Amino acid sequence: MRAEVLVIWVALTLCCAPVAAREDVEEEDKLSGDRVQVRETRGLVEPRRRTEEGGVGMSDEPAEVVPDESKKPKKKKTPEEIEAARAKKAAEKEAKAKKQKAPKPTKKPKGPKPTKKPKAPKPTKKPKAPKAPKATKKPKATTTVQPTTTNRPALDEEEERLLIELGWDTLIPPVTPKGPGGEEPVEPGLGEVPGGRPITTTTEVIMYIPEEVTTLYGDYDYPDLAAKKQEEEEERARIAKAEKAERERKKWEEEEEERLKQISVPVEPKKCPPLGLESHRVEDDQLLASSQSHHGFTAQRGRLNMQGSKDEEDLYGGAWCAEPEEKNHWFEVDARREVEFTGVITQGRNSEQLEDFVSSYFVAFSNDSRDWTTLQDGYAEWLFYGNVDKDTPVLGQFSPPVVARYIRILPQSWNGSLCLRAEILACQLPSSYRSENEVNPSDDLDFKHHNYKDMRQMMKVINEECPNITRIYNIGKSSQGLKMYAMEISDNPGEHETGEPEFRYTAGLHGNEALGRELLLLLMQFLCKEYNDGNPRVQRLVDGVRIHLVPSLNPDAYELAFEMGSEMGNWALGHWTEEGYDIFQNFPDLNSILWGAEDRGWVPRVVPNHHIPLPENFLNGSLATETKAIISWMERNPFVLGANLQGGEKLVAYPFDMQRPVISLTDSRRWRSNADMNEETWARIQRQRDGSLRETPDDAMFRWLAMSYAHSHLTMTETYRGSCHGDDITGGQGITNRASWDPVVGSMNDFSYLHTNCFELSIFLGCDKFPHESELPLEWENNREALLSFIEQVNRGIKGVVRDVEGNPLPNATISVEGIRHDVKTAPSGDYWRLLNPGEYRVTAKVDGYTPQTRLCMVGYDSGATSCSFTLAKSNWDRIKQIMAINGKRPIRLVTKVNAPKPTAASSPATATVDSHASAQNAERLRRLRIMRLRRLRQQRLRAGLSTTPATTTTTTTTTTAAPTTIPETERTTSWYDSWFPVDSWNTENPFDSVIFNSAPTQDYPFEYTID
Repeated sequence: MRAEVLVIWVALTLCCAPVAAREDVEEEDKLSGDRVQVRETRGLVEPRRRTEEGGVGMSDEPAEVVPDESKKPKKKKTPEEIEAARAKKAAEKEAKAKKQKAPKPTKKPKGPKPTKKPKAPKPTKKPKAPKAPKATKKPKATTTVQPTTTNRPALDEEEERLLIELGWDTLIPPVTPKGPGGEEPVEPGLGEVPGGRPITTTTEVIMYIPEEVTTLYGDYDYPDLAAKKQEEEEERARIAKAEKAERERKKWEEEEEERLKQISVPVEPKKCPPLGLESHRVEDDQLLASSQSHHGFTAQRGRLNMQGSKDEEDLYGGAWCAEPEEKNHWFEVDARREVEFTGVITQGRNSEQLEDFVSSYFVAFSNDSRDWTTLQDGYAEWLFYGNVDKDTPVLGQFSPPVVARYIRILPQSWNGSLCLRAEILACQLPSSYRSENEVNPSDDLDFKHHNYKDMRQMMKVINEECPNITRIYNIGKSSQGLKMYAMEISDNPGEHETGEPEFRYTAGLHGNEALGRELLLLLMQFLCKEYNDGNPRVQRLVDGVRIHLVPSLNPDAYELAFEMGSEMGNWALGHWTEEGYDIFQNFPDLNSILWGAEDRGWVPRVVPNHHIPLPENFLNGSLATETKAIISWMERNPFVLGANLQGGEKLVAYPFDMQRPVISLTDSRRWRSNADMNEETWARIQRQRDGSLRETPDDAMFRWLAMSYAHSHLTMTETYRGSCHGDDITGGQGITNRASWDPVVGSMNDFSYLHTNCFELSIFLGCDKFPHESELPLEWENNREALLSFIEQVNRGIKGVVRDVEGNPLPNATISVEGIRHDVKTAPSGDYWRLLNPGEYRVTAKVDGYTPQTRLCMVGYDSGATSCSFTLAKSNWDRIKQIMAINGKRPIRLVTKVNAPKPTAASSPATATVDSHASAQNAERLRRLRIMRLRRLRQQRLRAGLSTTPATTTTTTTTTTAAPTTIPETERTTSWYDSWFPVDSWNTENPFDSVIFNSAPTQDYPFEYTID
C-alpha cells in the first residue's frame, strides 16, 4: 500500500512540475517570504515520509487520504500540510536566529504561556517574512500555488479555528512538542499568501527534495531537528523550573521576612514604665500574697529594693516571704484598672546573712481576681527564670503584652526560703480618666535622663540661651578624670557682690541617685526660661542671690548606674566612687574635736565653736579625690545656705548627723561642781545620759529650714502609710534629725556647719533612687515649689558689713549672737549673713586689733534679711602685745620704785622676736596647763572649805619665794588675768575686749605683781 502511494506521488509530481514552476514565476514577488516556509516544509515532509515508511502510524490520518487530497484540495488540511506548516515555522525561527547572530531557543516561550499572547501589534510584521536570509536564492520552484475559489470561507474558518485551538493565532507562536500521537500543530496563515489567496502545498514538492535535503537543507533533517527541539524543550523546562524555583525562593524570603517582622515583637517588646511598687505609688492594699512566714514579711514588703531592719528578727523584713507549709504560693498586684502588662522585675531578700531568692516562676492574669489564666509560650505554660542572687534585679518580659487588671507571680523554685521583691512594668490604656502616670507638666522642659555628655551639652545650651545670668565652671575632677561641672546663676555671674548671699544645691553624691541630678538640670532650664519671660519671683531670686547648682558630684558612678538603667540597678550599684568612697561620709570628723574640747572647757578660748581647722595631714589621708575638690570649693566661696539632694527616702534630714558619745558620770560631777556652768549647759549635759547629744546650737533654725522644704513639697508630709522602708520617723512633718534616724560619721552637713558659715541639709527626694523617665514630670511638679522656696530662705535672719572707722571692710571678723554658741565670720569683702528666726538678738562683732561692738538686731517675719552692720575702732590690744613681747611674753612686773633695766632685759626683745612658730605653740600649751592647775587648786580649796582670798594676794605671797630655776618654765605663761575672766564665759574671745584701757602707763599702778 505504501509503495502504491509513493508511485502516485511521483506521477503527480511529474505532471504538476511545469504548473508549479509557472506559478512560482508569476508570484515570485508576492511569495518571497513564503518560499522560506515552503523550503521548510520540504525539509519536514521527507522525514515524515520516512516515519510513515518506518511504521509509525497515525490514527487520524490514514494513507487513503493522500489521493483524495490531490483530487479534492478543498478538504481539510492533511497531516502533511500540518507538518509542512510546522517545518515552515521552524525554518522562519532559524532564519531569524541567524539574522540576529544570537540564537536563543531557550527564550522561546511555551505554548500555554499567556504572557506573550497580548502582543497584538506584531501580526503587522507578517509581510516581513521574505527577509529571511537565503530563502529567495532557490533557483528551482518546488511548490505549486493554486488559487482556490470554492469553499474558501469554510477553509478559512477551519484554519482559523485550528489556529485558535492550537494557540497560534499570533505571529510568534510557541513551539509545541509532539504529542503522543505524533501530531504537530498547524502553522497559522500557512494556507494564504499576503494577498489573501490560499497556498496549497502539494506532494509534488516532496519529490524534488531528496538530494537537496542533504545539501542545502541538511541541517533540518527531521530526526536531528526533533532531537534539537527536544533539547530546547528540556532546556525551556529546566529554565522554567529554575525560574519557578527562583520565584518560590523570593516568595519564601518575603514570607520569611514578614514572619520575622512579626516574630521581632518579642525581641524588642513594648517598653513600659514601672507600675510603682518601689516608688510607693502602688498602695499597700493593692498588694496581696498567699501567705507570710512572719509578721514583718507581709506582701507589702515585696517591693523592689525594699530594705529590711538591721536586726533580722525586727518588725520589718527585707522582702515578702511565704509560709513554707503552703503548697500554692503567689504574689498578687492589683492595678485598680485594666493596664497593659509587659514585664516583671524580681529580686531576692535584703539580708546580710541569708541568700533567699526565687529562681523560676509562672505569671498569671485575671480581670476579676477569680478566674486566672497562666501565660503561655505557644507550647506550654511560660516558665520565667528568676534570680541567681539576692540583690541583682532580673527582668522577665511578656510578648505580646497582656491586658488585664490583676497579675500574679507564681514561684516554682527558690533558693533558701521563698522570699521575693518585685516591680511590675505596665502601660496605661487610653482612657478619659486621668492616671497618676499621665502628668502634663506646666513647664516646657527636657524630661529625660542625661548621661555625662548629655548633661554637659544641656548646660551649654542653657548658657547660650541666658549668657547674661549664667556661667559654667568646674569645681574639680573625679578619680577617673571627669569634670564636676557647676552652673552659677546670678545677675553678675563670676563675681561675688557685697551684700549678696551665696546659695548652693548639690546632687549626685551617690551615682545611683539620679533624681536630684535631673531636678537640678530642670531647675537650670526653669530659671533661665522664666527669667527671660519676666517672671518677677525668678528675677528677684536671680538678682538677689548668687546660686550655684552642681548636678553631679560623682560622675563616674553615675555612668555605671545609667548604663544599667532606671530599674535594673540594685540598691548599691553606683553608690560609691571608683575608689570605693561614700562621698557624703568622707569628710573630716570635726564633731569629735569640738565635743572633746567642750568636755575639757576649751571652747571657745582654745578651740573655736566655728571654722574649726582641719586636723594636720588629714587631707593627705583617706579622702576621695572628689571630697578634696568639694572642700576646696567650700572654702573659696562664702556659702550661707545649701542642700544636697539624695534618694532612697522621702524626708529632710538636718544636722547633727553624728551621735555624740555619752558623757561619763565623773565628767558630769566635775562639770556640775564648776559654779560657772549655766543651767542651759547643765541641762544639755543631763540629756546625754539618756542618749547622744544630737542638737546643734542652731537646732531651731535647722528645723525651720527643713520644714520650709518639706511643707512646700506636694507629697513629703503625706506620711500616713509610713516611710519607704518602715514606720514614719518624722512625726508627720517630713523632717528628722539625722543623728536620731541614721547617724553617720564625717558627713558633709556636719563638716559644712563646723568648718564654714554654710547651713546645709540633706533632702531625700523619694523611695526610688533612679525613677523611670516617665516619672520625671511628676517629680518636677512635686519639687518645683520646694526648690524655689528653700532658696528664698537664704535671706532669712540678719546681714551686714563690718568696717573700720575709715570705711575699709574687715574680713574674718567674728559675728557672735548671744544665746547661740556658734559664730560666723565675714567674707573677704567684709559682709556677712547670719540665719536667724524672728526675734531680738544681741549681736557682737569683733576682730583682732579692734574694739568689739555689740548691737541689738531685730528679725521680723517679713521676707528679707535685717540689715545689721558694724563699724569697729582700733584698740590698744596690739600695744599690749608689743609690751608683753618686750618682756619675753611674761607678765608685767609692776613696782613702786624705778629700777635700772638689766642688760638681759634689753636683750629679751631681740630674743622674743626670733622665737620660732614651734616655740610659740609650746608656750601656748604651757599656758593652758597652768590654767588647768590653777583651776584644780581653786576647786580643792573650795571643797576644803577654805576661805576665798583675792587671787592677787595669793600670788603675791607665793611669788616671793620663786626660785630662778622656774623662770624658763614660766617665761611664756601669761595666766595672770585668767582669774579675772571665767573660762566658761562665751561673751568674748579676747579677755581685754571688755576692758577700756586708759592712756596712763602701767608703771603708775602702786603694786607689784609676779608669778610663782
